[in-house]
Amino acid sequence: MSPFEHTSLGSTALPVDLDEAAHRCLVAGFEGATTVPDTLKELIDRGLGGVILFTRNIRDAEQVRRLTDELRAIRPDLVVAIDNEGGGIGHLGTVGAPQVPGSYALGVVDDPNLTARCADEIAAHQAALGITASYAPVADLQHRPDNPIVRTRSFGADPESAARHLRAWITATEARGVASCAKHFPGHGGTVTDSHHGVAVDPRSYDELQADLEPFRAAVAAGVPMLMSAHVVFPALDPNRPATLSRRILGDLLRRDLGFDGVLVGDALEMKAIADEYGEAAGARIALAAGADQVVVSVGDLDLTLDCRDAVLDALRTGVLAPERVEEAAGRVRRLAARYATPPTATTVPAPVSEVAGFGLDAARRAVRSRGVPPAVRGAHVVDLFPPPHPVLNWGGEDLLTEVRAVDPTATGTAVTGECADPDDLVEGIVRRCGAAPLVVATCDAGLHPWQVRLRDALLGRRPDAVRVDTGLPEGGALHSYGRGRANLRAVAEVLAGGLTGGGRGGRTASVVRSRP
Repeated sequence: MSPFEHTSLGSTALPVDLDEAAHRCLVAGFEGATTVPDTLKELIDRGLGGVILFTRNIRDAEQVRRLTDELRAIRPDLVVAIDNEGGGIGHLGTVGAPQVPGSYALGVVDDPNLTARCADEIAAHQAALGITASYAPVADLQHRPDNPIVRTRSFGADPESAARHLRAWITATEARGVASCAKHFPGHGGTVTDSHHGVAVDPRSYDELQADLEPFRAAVAAGVPMLMSAHVVFPALDPNRPATLSRRILGDLLRRDLGFDGVLVGDALEMKAIADEYGEAAGARIALAAGADQVVVSVGDLDLTLDCRDAVLDALRTGVLAPERVEEAAGRVRRLAARYATPPTATTVPAPVSEVAGFGLDAARRAVRSRGVPPAVRGAHVVDLFPPPHPVLNWGGEDLLTEVRAVDPTATGTAVTGECADPDDLVEGIVRRCGAAPLVVATCDAGLHPWQVRLRDALLGRRPDAVRVDTGLPEGGALHSYGRGRANLRAVAEVLAGGLTGGGRGGRTASVVRSRP
């Protein structure tokens, strides 16, 4: 065989430059934290565009930097990416990731300089680890109270406010030499389905969808180098296919109308909205044909990545996928790699950080809103009701009780992460253990989880004096954190313990202690 040709599955060879271009269009997840699998090495040798890291690849900061260095030693222009949105959404919690509030809390404060500072700290930490592409920030608007996936990952529902914060985030990230990625085009906030689990549909009219495009327009104007598409069907835009697979949405709307010429990344192919309806391999081929420049296979099983790769190569070989389309996509990926693949050299591996303190905590304090909270609820029994961590977003399961006890060691409590077999017995036990102490009942998006509503209401029926806390979107509680990152929960804990008060609209605005930035 010619050294300038590659074969796949024993099929007709493709020219080596076209084979390399096809590999540039793939981003692969993988298993392992200390060694690079041989299959991944072969993919990188053939031009793989990028890898995406998850918690499964993370042990400690030194290990992550060794891993990213080893990956780039195989090919220096490999892009190493991660999901890292802040506010508990990310995969670097065990390696000293900055404890900053998530996007919704930043939107509540509405200080773009604060947002820029948070983005700067996240990007600096990533760059020090050798990670120079971040699939953040979220540009979706949070419209529906029953939306299960956007929620506090969004900067809010107002398009102008979201646009301000997106510009701040993107500019700060760019200044650190890290590529940002606004997601999920053209918006996931009007759905009632998590596309990780099924087909999501946004039934709104064309005119109603225009507001959701404004944050993406702002991101494009700010020079965002990547956008990620949504696995959402928009009948008003394309009744037949989700955005990731739609030439109308990716080509006509994004490329022509919004003028975006950066790298368009399709969300992970193994998400059920694609995998169950089309299959991952077919999804890869259709997405690239529709206008995506890269598709992500985030699972650790590299056999699935190979299946998707082979589907793309076979489509090129048979003429189903135009070589010009793949070469165009690969050209954009090469330009991205030339700009962002190499991390800054003048950085040191960050030291582990175990305490919530400093700038990120101050930012979370500014987001807390309260009404009717007693001056101090010390020695309380804290009941924290929250869903288990999302299997992909990998929020680490932080609990409010831990953060309350950090500022009030006399506190006791109960953390509940799912529906229990005997809720009446649980409520009785909580009331008995609480005794005469103050009771705090915290929920996280209880409207999506009926078991939380039942437990909360049963506890309030026994203890109507209990203090209600909302750690997700506001649902009538006396205290709102707007997120479940450690900084968010610590800021709420301080208010409960009487050390600080919630600020802002409708809240008590007495002294707010601030840390030095």
